[in-house]
Amino acid sequence: MTGTDKKAGSGEVALATARFDGKDPLIKPSNAELSWASDAMAETLRRIDVKYIALTPGASYRGLHDSMVNYLGNRDPQMMVCLHEEHAVGIAQGYAKVTEKPMAVALHSNVGLMHATMAIFNAWCARNPVLILGATGPGDAEERRPWIDWIHTSKDQASIIRNYIKWDDEPRSAGAAVESLVRGWQVASTQPYGPTYVCLDVGLQETKLTSEIRFPDMERFKPGNPPAPAAEAVEEAARLLVNAKKPLILLGRVSRKTADWDARVELAESLGAAVLTDLKLASGFPTEHPLHPMEPRFRPAPATAQMVKDADVILALDWVDLKGYFELTLGKGEEVNAKVINCTIDEYLHNGWSMDYFGLPPVDLKIMSTPDQLTRPLLAAVRRLRGTSDKAAAKWPARNFPPLGAPQTDHMMGLRDLALVVREFCDRRGDVTLAGYALGWPADTVNFKHPLDYVGYDGGGGVGSGPSNAIGTALAIKGSGRFPMTVIGDGDFTMGCNAFWTAAHMGIPLLVVIANNQVYYNDVAHQERMAVVRNRPVENKFVGQEMIRPAIDLIALAKAQGLGGEGPCLNATEFRAALKRGEEIVLNGGIYVIDARVDVGAPGEGDRGHTSGRRD
Repeated sequence: MTGTDKKAGSGEVALATARFDGKDPLIKPSNAELSWASDAMAETLRRIDVKYIALTPGASYRGLHDSMVNYLGNRDPQMMVCLHEEHAVGIAQGYAKVTEKPMAVALHSNVGLMHATMAIFNAWCARNPVLILGATGPGDAEERRPWIDWIHTSKDQASIIRNYIKWDDEPRSAGAAVESLVRGWQVASTQPYGPTYVCLDVGLQETKLTSEIRFPDMERFKPGNPPAPAAEAVEEAARLLVNAKKPLILLGRVSRKTADWDARVELAESLGAAVLTDLKLASGFPTEHPLHPMEPRFRPAPATAQMVKDADVILALDWVDLKGYFELTLGKGEEVNAKVINCTIDEYLHNGWSMDYFGLPPVDLKIMSTPDQLTRPLLAAVRRLRGTSDKAAAKWPARNFPPLGAPQTDHMMGLRDLALVVREFCDRRGDVTLAGYALGWPADTVNFKHPLDYVGYDGGGGVGSGPSNAIGTALAIKGSGRFPMTVIGDGDFTMGCNAFWTAAHMGIPLLVVIANNQVYYNDVAHQERMAVVRNRPVENKFVGQEMIRPAIDLIALAKAQGLGGEGPCLNATEFRAALKRGEEIVLNGGIYVIDARVDVGAPGEGDRGHTSGRRD
């Protein structure tokens, strides 16, 4: 116990179900006309159909802030006040994971941008669209206030992040700002997705309009479709796959649309091909389908490696780090014997700064398109070559997974016990959208049946994004009938927990489970390896890693921001009961946090006990 009551009393339930909606009322409704440059900027955001803008207030965009309040009435977009700029971008990333559309974010000057850099990098690595509005002090030195405007003014401010955004601009007039915002939205919304940045000079924002602003007809400025695959490439891919004895599909970054999900299933069934997926990415294929023989994993299991060795044709659909995957499965420097078809346009984003382009994979047929642009014409070509639309016989051995077993209830949970209880909960409901899993999640316990069952990790492999990503995801599915939930490590929670105030303020329902092992356990594993290699005491591996003495009262942190919660839950029985109480709170519009204590020394945990550390 950390001083927090384990079971929710009536006062807790009242707190957890207290509803807010983020609709800060205008004290005096404004009848302002389009009069200022910042009004034109705000009007453009409305016209590009931005519903929300996450922000931490800042003087460098005070003109735009006034326009969003007194010109737009804080609607379309509605402001989401955040307690840290990194959370503002993280919320937008979580929203984009579901919608594949950009939210807007406003960042205060150079200091706000520097706060937000990790979250921007996450969105970049995960290929999520975000429209970021920056600001700077007056470019004209004569207009700068002493001290503060000087330290908050930068030349070429976007240079801080230019290596991990798609495009940026710093417009010099109201008309140019309108075009920049439209272009920023259009570029972010065009595949491959990514963040864009428009920096708005504070002096420009506060300029009085002296001529009419012409706003573009947005029907003429929609993002284009990604490139269609070349017809001859489709035919060659179909021929290779139909004639393959062991076709294998590596399913990477794909859309959230159910029609695209169904088309992928049909393609695999028309070929009898095995499908492998990656737990770093959102759900793209039913994990318990007979043609999905292995659970989605961060790193391949030995059985997965054997499949890659046995395959004679491999279709990679925007798979993340294809060369690295071949090295993990076949061995570094080993030849890939299979014919490799690689469908991706990710290289459109590659640059010389960020190594997120990974190693250069061997490819026999390169298709410059997206998986969802390829799937349907490829399916049609396969059926034409086979002369039937019937399912093909499976060309791989039938899936034969052992029973999952039941969680142990007579001792503190290991991560597997926690995962089994979460699996029970998700199976019972059938409509859960998981915004994330704690690091080291036992992959055989997941069961994805829908493209919104799981939306993937943050992309950049840091710590602290879990709370804000979950809020954005929960916002995106609010009112859809799906149940919002996330499982995060205690390190992720403590680093980003003040993001949850925004969820409470905005009335965004969410069930949060903290897999709390009280240690940065991923790094414990690294220290153990160092000790073994250097013949030093393994017993010292926890030094400098633990979050104890004093233990952190995680539920107190949650309650301080208007959330409900309970814990620590010390075994599976307590955790199961807590989930039921949390479910009721969330269904009534509240937010509930459960501190689920995880024993890193539980039998059978091994490396799967990592819940708090960085993703390496």
